[in-house]
Amino acid sequence: MAFDPNNSAARRWGTTARTYDRAEIDVGLRQHMLGVYNYMASGLLLTGIVAYLVANWAMANPSVAMTLYGSPLKWVIMLAPIGLVFFLAARIHAMSAFAAQTTYWVYAALMGLSLSSIFLLYTGASITRVFFITAGTFGAMSLYGYTTKKDLSGWGSFLFMGVIGILIASLVNIFIGSTMIQFVVSVLGVLIFTGLTAYDTQAIKEEYVESDDRDTAGKKSIFGALRLYLDFINIFVSLMSLFGERR
Repeated sequence: MAFDPNNSAARRWGTTARTYDRAEIDVGLRQHMLGVYNYMASGLLLTGIVAYLVANWAMANPSVAMTLYGSPLKWVIMLAPIGLVFFLAARIHAMSAFAAQTTYWVYAALMGLSLSSIFLLYTGASITRVFFITAGTFGAMSLYGYTTKKDLSGWGSFLFMGVIGILIASLVNIFIGSTMIQFVVSVLGVLIFTGLTAYDTQAIKEEYVESDDRDTAGKKSIFGALRLYLDFINIFVSLMSLFGERR
């Protein structure tokens, strides 16, 4: 008997095969996203630990505080994470997965050093409160980005221009010291990086390819974690500026 691709058995077999393939991709995608979130959370944990330890060291030693926050070294501490994140973003495709992961951990530690002054400026209670607000906001928007059927790619150019504007305004305000500019930058920061959380989550999801080799998949996880890490940190810093209670 000739094989008829139109008979019901063939159709059932084809449907079952497609369902199986889809299930395999879904499992791989969930594992990929779990890896991204684990890297992001680990980076945030490292940043928090370094920030807390350095802040306590500085509070117990006035000379250390002066060196870190009152000397030209503060510019190195402030700008080093920015330089490293641009380096990682530009070079990650040429790195091995191990090198990318190492650079990511170094970046997270440097960011902790840069953010350590938060513990000197704001009360512990307000830092904790803002952290949980940030976590809730980030979680909700990342879930939206992962589950929505709406194409968010059109947000990219608008949000990127917003980030550039915030960066320029922040650098200018270092020298001007305007509270109004700081307030506007903080409000825009919350809005823009909240939007970027959804946009980046969807982009990371769509960049997953089941056939990627181990090294490529590892680098994609690191880069995805870096994107979400930056979104979280920027939302947190912006909210601290708006709602943090100063010591």
